[in-house]
Amino acid sequence: MSFMDNARKESSYSVASGSDLPYVVLQVTLKEKFIGTGSGNLTELEHVINTQAAKGYRLHTISTASGQSGGLLGGDRIQATLVFERL
Repeated sequence: MSFMDNARKESSYSVASGSDLPYVVLQVTLKEKFIGTGSGNLTELEHVINTQAAKGYRLHTISTASGQSGGLLGGDRIQATLVFERL
């Protein structure tokens, strides 16, 4: 696995949703763009929300926590926790 693959993996989302659960909790880590400002992976957050909507869930609650990642390409990270409710 290359260095860039590892960097991409750090900013991914969990896929722990089961089937026919009344609620599903997922986390998405949003990372700061390497160049410029803003999040470099908002499309992942959008993908998670749309995937759960297609499964019959709606976004019930979202909370965020921010932190800083050390290392060569460190930067701000926002951990978003999303709670989805089955319709």
